Parts: sequence; C-alpha cells; structure tokens
Amino acid sequence: MLSKALLRLGAGAARHPWRVIAAWLIAATLAVLAAVAFGGRTADSMTAPGLDSQRAAELIERAGSGQEGMTAQVVVTPLDDGVTFFDDDGARTALTRLRAEVKRLPHVLGTSDPAGALDAGRDTAVRGGLVSVDGRIAVVRVQYPDQSRLSAEDLDALVDLGDRLRAELPLRIEMGGSLFYAFSDADGGVSELIGLLAAAAILFLAFGSLVAAALPIGMAVFGLTVGVATMTVLAGVTDVPTFAPVLGSMVGLGVGIDYALFVLARHREYLARGLDPHEAAGRAVATAGRPVVFAGGTVVVSILGMAVADVPFMTVGGVAVSIVVLIMVLASVTLLPAFLGAAGPRLGRAGRIGRALRAGRSGRLGRRRHPAAGAAPAAGWRRWIGHVSRHPVPYAVGAAGLLLTATLPVLGLRVGLPDDGSLPHSRTERRAYDLVAEGFGPGTNGPLVIAADPAGDPGVVDRLVATVTADPGIASVAPARTDRATGVATLVVFPTTSPQDKATADTLSRLRTEVLPAAIAHGPARAHVGGAAASLSDVGQRTSQRLPVFVAAVLAMSFLLLMLVFRSILVPLKAVLLNLLSIGAAYGIMVAVFQWGWGGALIGLEATVPIVSFIPMFLFAILFGLSMDYEVFLLSRVREEYVRTGDNGTAIVEGVAGTARIITSAALIMVAVFLSFAVADDPSTKMFGLGLATAILLDATVVRMVLVPATMTLLGRANWWLPAWLDRLLPRGPAGTDAASTSTGEAPRPRLVDR
Repeated sequence: MLSKALLRLGAGAARHPWRVIAAWLIAATLAVLAAVAFGGRTADSMTAPGLDSQRAAELIERAGSGQEGMTAQVVVTPLDDGVTFFDDDGARTALTRLRAEVKRLPHVLGTSDPAGALDAGRDTAVRGGLVSVDGRIAVVRVQYPDQSRLSAEDLDALVDLGDRLRAELPLRIEMGGSLFYAFSDADGGVSELIGLLAAAAILFLAFGSLVAAALPIGMAVFGLTVGVATMTVLAGVTDVPTFAPVLGSMVGLGVGIDYALFVLARHREYLARGLDPHEAAGRAVATAGRPVVFAGGTVVVSILGMAVADVPFMTVGGVAVSIVVLIMVLASVTLLPAFLGAAGPRLGRAGRIGRALRAGRSGRLGRRRHPAAGAAPAAGWRRWIGHVSRHPVPYAVGAAGLLLTATLPVLGLRVGLPDDGSLPHSRTERRAYDLVAEGFGPGTNGPLVIAADPAGDPGVVDRLVATVTADPGIASVAPARTDRATGVATLVVFPTTSPQDKATADTLSRLRTEVLPAAIAHGPARAHVGGAAASLSDVGQRTSQRLPVFVAAVLAMSFLLLMLVFRSILVPLKAVLLNLLSIGAAYGIMVAVFQWGWGGALIGLEATVPIVSFIPMFLFAILFGLSMDYEVFLLSRVREEYVRTGDNGTAIVEGVAGTARIITSAALIMVAVFLSFAVADDPSTKMFGLGLATAILLDATVVRMVLVPATMTLLGRANWWLPAWLDRLLPRGPAGTDAASTSTGEAPRPRLVDR
C-alpha cells in the first residue's frame, strides 16, 4: 500500500535526517563529478526517420557533395560607410585574410572565397551570392562535417576568431548558421535565480517563517543539481537538445517547490495538532506525498508519451526532463522529510516578521487560525467557495466562456521555427541575418537543398534546374553539382522569402508536390528537398499530425489514473475536460502574443514568429501533468471531507477552501518561475515560459477556484458515482483518504456505487 510505504519512508527520513541529507550530498557530488568527467554539451538535431528531408540528407551524404554537414557563415561589411569591396584594396585584403584564418580552424572542410571571386570579376562574385550587388556586404560560407564529428568547441573557436579579428581588421564581422543553432548555450542561469528569489518571497509570505520558506528552496536546488548533472551525463551518450536543460530547470524548479509546499503544509498541520515532528513528517509524506507521487508520475508518463511523434530529439528531450521530475518526486518524499526532522518543532511557529504580517492580515480580515498553515486560512476562501456553490450556473458558464474565448486564437495557430531574425539585435546571429537579408534577399538565410538521383535519366538534372528556377517562390538556383561516382546531383535553391515565412512553407510544399514530379515525370529518377529549413518544416508537420494521437493517449491515461485514485467516473471526466480548457486558453494566448504580436514587447519579443513546431506537444504533456498536481491535491482533500461527513456540499466548501491557500501559493511560485524564463533572448524559451505560466495561472484560479466548485456542486452526489461492476474490477485501496484519519479508527462512509 502506497500510503503505508510513504509513511514509513517519511518517518524514517525524519528520524535520521543527517544520514539522508549526507546521502543526497554524496549523490549530488557524484552526479556533478560524473557530469564533469563523462558529460557532453547539448546539441540540436532536427531530423526524423522517414521524412523527405531525411531522404535528401541520405542522398547528399552518399554523394559526398559537402552539403551534408554543418555550416556557418561569416558576414562582413567595411566599417567605413563609403568603402565597397569592389573598389577598395584594403577591404579586399582584409576579406582575404579573414577567409584564410577561418579556413585554418579545426574541422573546417572548406570555405567560399568572395575575394577570389572578385578577382575573377565583379559579376562572378555577385552571381555566386558571395558579394552583394552594391559591393558592401560579403559572405564567407564555412563547411563543416556532420554534427556527430563536431562539438561546442568548434563554435567557440569560430566565435573567438571573430572577436580577435574585429580588433585587427577594418571590417564589421557577424556570424550565424546551423553551427550556432546546434551548439549555442541555451538561456538559463539568471532566469533560474530570478525564479528562485521570487519563489522564496512567496513562500515567506505564505508561511511567515524564513526556515519554512528555505526548506522547499533547498530541496529544489538539491534536486535540480542532481537532475541537470544527470542530464549532462546523458548528453555525453546521445544528442540532448539545447532546450532540455532550460525546460528541465523550469519544470524542475516549479514542481520541486510545489511538491515541497504541499508536504510542508501538511507537516505544519500535524505539528499544530500536537504530533511529534518525526510522526508529523511521516504522516505528511503519507498524505500529501501520495498526490505528489501520482502527480509526478502523471507528468513523467505524459512527457514520455511524446515518443509517439517518432522524432528522436523530442523523445530524448522528454527523457531528460522526466529525469528531473522523477528526482524532484524522490526528493519530496526523502530529502524534504529529513529537512523537516532536522528543523524539529520550529516549523510550527512563524517568525517575528511572519507573526506581524499575519497579525495584520488577521486583524483586517477577521480570519480564524487554521492548523494547516499554522495561521488563519480559510475564512475568506470559505466565503468565496460558498458563494460560488450557491450560484454554480452563472459561475460555470462565465468561467467556461472566458476560457473558450481565450482559446479562439488557436484556430490561427501556425507552427514553424523562428529564424535568427526573431533574436534580439544584441546577438551576432541576428545581425548577420539582417546583413544577409539586406544584401542578398531574405531567402538567402534559409536555402533549400534538392538532392536528385538520376537513375540513368541523363536529362533530369537540366529539367530540375529549369522547372525549379521557373517557380515564383524561388529567387535563384546555384549551379548543380554532380558526383561522378554516384551520379547524385545537388542543387542549392534560394527562396524569395525568409525561413519562417508561411510563403516559404508553401514553396517547399509546391516543390515536392508539383515542381519535382513535373521534372522527373514518370522516369526512374527520384528527388528530395532537404536543408535546415526543410527539416524544420517536416518535423513541424509530423508533430502536428501525431498531436491528436498523443492528446488522446494522455487524456485516456489521466482519466484511468484519476478513476483509480478517486473511484469515480465523473470526477476524472470533469478533470480531463477542465484541464483541456486551461491548456487550450494557454495555446490561444501564445498565438495572440507570438503570432499576432499582442503584448510581445512586454517580454522583449522584437518580431512576430510562428509557434515552434514541437512546443504544443511538449506544453500539453507538461501542463496536463502539472494540472494534475492541483487536481489530485484539491480532490484528495474534498474526498477526505466527503468520506468524513458524507455531505457533498460541505466537502466541496471545506476541501477547496482548505487547499486554496496552498494551491494559489504554489501557482504563484510556478508562475514566477516560468515568467522569469519568458524574458529570455530565445523565442522558444519565451514560448515555454509564457505558455506554462499562463496555463498554471488560469488553472489555479479560474479552473480550481471557480469551475471545480461550480461543476461539483451541479453534479452533487453523482461526483462519486461508480458502477458496481467497475467497482469490483478496480483495485482496492484508500482512494485519496487521509491516512491520519483512517489510522485513528475513523471509518470512512460508503461510496456512492450503483448496485
């Protein structure tokens, strides 16, 4: 039985706190040492089996044309506004030296030579896309081998060279390319610190005690250290995407502090009842720890379910984030009770500042003291929940209407991947992007690569060049390169629009469905479209296609889990539908901010961007799991009250009011942590932060404090209805009951079961 196991685990940790704390210190030290010795750097690999872009990559690799590896581009312009590369020998000499220095870097297979092209003639350099028409901008394209043979050290070497040459050459030097995308460090650090400080302030206001506020933070820091170090070790074995550490930190801090808050609140309640600190810690883990285990398990299973997308980098990212969540659950039921045991009875008392704050609030609101937090909780919440329960129809309709209205922008959802043009101007990738777009056109930032296997058809390459060039979405086509050994030809194609523009996706689709089939006709040749822009588009399309299957699987799993926990049909069904409402509203707000630009300046968004292709699936997995935290925690208390009183109305008011303060405090912590990431530079990190913060805020307020009491009041005793045949099939156990109550001999009242 889970409750008994958690009771023994929590009580044992509280009785021997220093042993448990020492064990966690050793685990953290070993994890960090392993990360240093065996860890790797994160890297993005936007590929997936079976995609057209992947088939193109396989052909390109077979041909050995040099297009199969990573690329970078060094974009330069003279510092003097009146100078061009056409007529200034000094600028051309500096360009020659820059190219030579780049070519000498480790692992560089080759570079373009704009200065050499200028020696051959101005028209040659312009037609080759190496120097702009006005002679002001030149591009040195750098070819690297495939990603498996590179590391972040290659990016560091290129960046360091640029920093040195900026001081030595009369050129403005900017850099970008897939090498930056694959190996740039993700945002974090400062965001994590801001989130921790905000969480500490909220915890102090919630508990009025520095010690009580410090324990969840300390537990979360321990867990995050072990989790991120483990993720780093995983990166030494396989490609862990760059967003995984950021998302892991974001979710790990949020759930870790939340889980600790739930357990700590119960512990203080039992201390207020006069229990010994060791016994109080054990019972807190047995009661609040049960929802924590179920909720954490839901988060993990939901995230791991993303494997249905069959996109390897998403699967690995999900595994990495799940590891952090699992460690936070383990810390909540072992390390936290050890902290509680070490703190002793002091946690039952508020500090001097906390007492003053609570005295002021108590005097103003006239609230009575409540044992769950060692102070007054629920008078205000009880009045509010009672008010909602007396007027359930208008509140249910109004809250549901609000969430549905916020969901409407989802109808305009467009997935893609923000290009470097969406980064802030402080980043060299953005400045390089702008220079290339200015000198050569926006499509030059996202070339497509067509790989063709003629299969004995000698005229197919010429037909491909002619038909592709004639397409209105194509600005230019570089001369075809054919490998003599394999016969495979590659064409580098430059669209007229930027990589994140919807028109580029339309062009890509038209090439595959109309242009290439027309050129190949019914012959034996085959052609595929690859390149970074095509790969990202293909991944987005696959995740969109698999999203309904994934959503259905997560909903079914969550329904079954909640039915087992609460032994009811309508309670889990209602929970699933309400969670969908809050997640849908979060999606809608993301579309309004990132695609429509509403309020984007508030989070530092400099341009509208499509929703990153893999974020909707990731957000659904994480948010559905996190919303289960509040659902299980709240309904566990409602269920306890129903078992104790047998009255549905009383159970709703007392259960929701008794958990409202903890849920709102936990939600504020999560919102603060997630919003601290919404101001990061990278648009993907902004989307994760804003999406998670919005959904949690709506879920903890509109859903938990309005829709849940309103709908449960309307359903009445039917909330706990369970068919007799299903009741016999389901495993028996204390479905969310308070272990402390049952252990004192208080008999639970019968459930409402159809006989």
